[in-house]
Parts: sequence; C-alpha cells; structure tokens
Amino acid sequence: MFYTILVLIKVRCVGKGSWLITRPKSSSHKNSIKRKLLRGEEIGICLVLCKMQNMTNSFPGRRIASAFLFCLMAATPLAWAQSASTAPADAIDRPLEQRLDALAATHKGHVTFYAKQLNTGKTVALNADTPVQTASVIKLAILFEAMEQVRDGKAHWDEKLTLAKGDGVNGSGVLQFFDTPLTLTLKDVLTMMVIVSDNTATNLAIDRFGVGTVNARIAWLGLKDTHLYKKISKPATEPMPADQPKFGLGKTTAQEMATIMERIGLCQLSQPGEKPQLGDAAICETALKMLRNQFYRNTIPRYLEKLDSTEEGSGIGSKTGSLNAVRNDVALVAGKSGPIVVSVFTYGNEDKSWTADNEAEMMIARLAKEIVEAWSPEGLDGKTLVPGLGLTSGPDAGSKAEASK
Repeated sequence: MFYTILVLIKVRCVGKGSWLITRPKSSSHKNSIKRKLLRGEEIGICLVLCKMQNMTNSFPGRRIASAFLFCLMAATPLAWAQSASTAPADAIDRPLEQRLDALAATHKGHVTFYAKQLNTGKTVALNADTPVQTASVIKLAILFEAMEQVRDGKAHWDEKLTLAKGDGVNGSGVLQFFDTPLTLTLKDVLTMMVIVSDNTATNLAIDRFGVGTVNARIAWLGLKDTHLYKKISKPATEPMPADQPKFGLGKTTAQEMATIMERIGLCQLSQPGEKPQLGDAAICETALKMLRNQFYRNTIPRYLEKLDSTEEGSGIGSKTGSLNAVRNDVALVAGKSGPIVVSVFTYGNEDKSWTADNEAEMMIARLAKEIVEAWSPEGLDGKTLVPGLGLTSGPDAGSKAEASK
C-alpha cells in the first residue's frame, strides 16, 4: 500500500470576486502562496487528504510529513496576520492604493506610505514595512515615552530641566540661541521639540528619559524596526548598532510610526487588557495640543487646511522630519467621515532644496490630499481632534466609573 497526498489551497482572488482551487506546483509556487498569505492578499485553507493504498517504499512517509508541514506553514501565518492586523485584506482600498502608487511612481526618489481610517479600518500602503530614516519624526517616540512616564508618576509636566552652556546644537529650533543657564519645564521642552522640532530641546528630553528607555518603550509597543540611536549632533555614549550610519538619528517604517501616532490619538496608554487610568485624557490632550500646533505645515496639511471650517483649531496634528534628501510627515487628520492616520516617508530625493515647493514635500502633500478627499470628501472637523478622536466615550470613562464606586 502507499500514500497519496493532495494539498489544496483555497484562494480568494482579490479584486475578481471569485474563488479557485489550486495545488502548489513547485517550491517557488509554495513560497509565493506563503508570501501572499503573510500579506493578507489571499485566504488559504490547507486540506491534506491521505488515502491508504498499497504501501510501497517508493513513497516514503517523510513526504507525508513534508506536505503536512507545508499546510501548517501556510495556514499559521494567515491566522497570525488576521489576528495581528486591525485591517483585514478586504479593508484595503485597492482603487485608491493604485492611484497613490501611480502618483508615487512619478517622484524622483523613494516613497513609502501607510494610511488608515480608524473608524472603518480602510488602509492603503506602499512599502510600508521598509525601514527608513526618521529624521525628526523619531521625536514622536520620545513624546510617547514622556506621556507614559507622566502617567506612571515618574515624570511631571511642570518638573524643571536646565539648559546649560554647551547644550545647544545646530539645526532646527531656537533654544540654541538662548542665554544659559536657562530653566524650562518638561512640558515646555517637549512643546519645543514637537512644534518647532527643536534639536536642543530634543537632547534635553533624551537626557531626561534616556535612549535605552525610549527604545524599551518602542519594544513594549511591539515595533521591530523603529529605533532611536543617539542624541542629535552629540557623540554616542554607547556602542552603536551596525546600521546606525545608514539611518542616522533613528529608523522606522511608515506603518510602525503610524502605530505610535494612532496610539497617541486614541489615547491608548495602557497595555492590552489594562483599563485606562483617570488622567489619561489630560495627558493625551497635552500631547495633541503640541501636535496640532505643528509649525511646519508644507507637507500633509498643505492642501487640507482649507477644508477645516471649524473654529476649534486645526484638524491636523503632525510631526515632520527633514534632511537634505529626506522629507517625512506623520499626521492625525480629523476627517468628518472619521479620523485618519497618514504616514509618508521619502528618501533618496533628487530635490534637496529647502524651498516651499520642494518636490518631496509637494509629493507628500498630494498623497495626503488624495487620501483625505477619498475617505473624507466633506473635509475636516477639528472638534474631533481630541483624546479618543471621537471614537470612544473617552479614555477616562472607565476609570471615572471605577472611582465612583
């Protein structure tokens, strides 16, 4: 007697609305199926049908194990991808994504992006898992760590930090021009770090919290390709990873940095399963006030601000990052149809100018305009750029209820 093994993969053809039954024809075919399952582009079900017939030595049992292992390898990533992702494959806005891909292809440089409408789960992405230089966008991770430490009582917005002689560094910001010594509150330092991307303020914040602590928080968030390497324009105080020369101040991906911005907007300061604390909303409100008053607005906000007809302040909270050949922006956009996270990174840009019509900045602005006009054609609503983004009853709701018992 011998075994006959038949491996069937049930595949949904995205965009065609049909189903087909196929069998892997080669190793490369199997690997292709597994890659697509990981990306959530196909839904697979493995069936192993074993029929006992005359057993012979011509079909060893190890072939059975091999086929069964393939089924497990194909099915397991699918289950992981569906449980880990907040947007299933059918939530990907394919028509919009195709338009954005075509637009990005015209850029003289490289583009990665990730966007998500939080109330619908709709997403678009291009190379969203490619590690890129953060430039100043890594300052979002520092801000998030500060928020968590204020929440835990390990830091306080009004605690005093001292700017000493020699602390000032070149680049963006104004603290480098101030007389020293100068005493500032932690909130003032973080405000300067976010609103005008002050490099000197950033270094003060890094001194306060520590590079290792920020990176531990990044790991706590489950982010694998985001890292803060060192202070700005200062020698490293610890051995640098081998990839530091490539990325400079920090590295991330479009999707991972969107995750940090999403958590700030939704005021998700707790771990999964942990209840929000009384005071979370106030912490998030402080951070959102910094982000919505971002000084540099030539990228994501460029074509969107005119859509904000409210008197509640900007409907966009963002953090930019720029180097000669790098332009980045990550933002919360308070669309009337629901809040949107937009994360766009460009690098290797031919246009290295620092003018208002820099090609990369215009590209980011055009991509953001396409996304927001597709998902929120009625424009923005600045009143919803509050902790929870109008999607919850408020981060403190549960805590208040507990406190009243």
